[in-house]
Formats: sequence, structure tokens, C-alpha cells
Amino acid sequence: MEISEKLLCLFSAEITDEGDRYTVEVPQREVDTGSVDPGETYRVALIRADEASEESEEPSPQPSQTPSSEPQPPVEPGEIRYVEIEDIGKQGDGIARVERGYVIIVPGAEIGERVKVEVSEVKSNFAVGEIIDETV
Repeated sequence: MEISEKLLCLFSAEITDEGDRYTVEVPQREVDTGSVDPGETYRVALIRADEASEESEEPSPQPSQTPSSEPQPPVEPGEIRYVEIEDIGKQGDGIARVERGYVIIVPGAEIGERVKVEVSEVKSNFAVGEIIDETV
């Protein structure tokens, strides 16, 4: 499955039957982080939960991409990012989310801070970023 670079956020949700219409609720964190704005119009793609984890058996239309069972992290070591701290982890580190909900752990950051970080470590499901400027 190919994921567009224009993807703003990714989350799981149930479709709610409200009689004459159906709704998909957007998590509050997506609005809080600025991924989406109330009142704006967005395109929505739906993928059945049991099919979301299955690999497509069709060949990739872009031969330059190497096939992988996991999407590549959206950051690289040494990359500079401006992030907003949304949460605090169990060990007191700041938590920021970027593309596709990917987590960047920022030691020493507080909720609500917007900081400039340099990515120092990248794993498949999270990265660590060191603060290089707190006055962003």
C-alpha cells in the first residue's frame, strides 16, 4: 500500500451509526497538534482494520522503492525538526508526534513547548531528539 506524502494524520476509529448519517470521530490530539482544523474539508481514506496490516500482493508501481513490511520512519539521524510537545512519557521526557503519528522523544521538554530538535537516534517506532533551541 502506498501512503501519500500529503498524509496529515493516521488513526483508528469506528464508524458510528447516527440514524440518517454515519460519523468517524477524529481524536482530539489531531486537532490539538494542528494536524487538522475544525470546519475544514479533508479527504478521508478508509481501510478495514483486518486488512490494514496485510501486505499488498501487487508489485509496487515505483521500482525505486525497496519493498518493506514496515513503513520507514519519517525522520533521519541528524535531521532538524520543529516539534510541539504533546505529552510527557513515563520517564518524564517530552513526547512529540510527526507524520503518521510517529513519536519523537525529547528529554527535558515540557507539554506545550515548541522546540527545535536534532534527531539523534531513530528506531522503527520512535526517535529521540535533542533540544537545540527552546525559543521557537
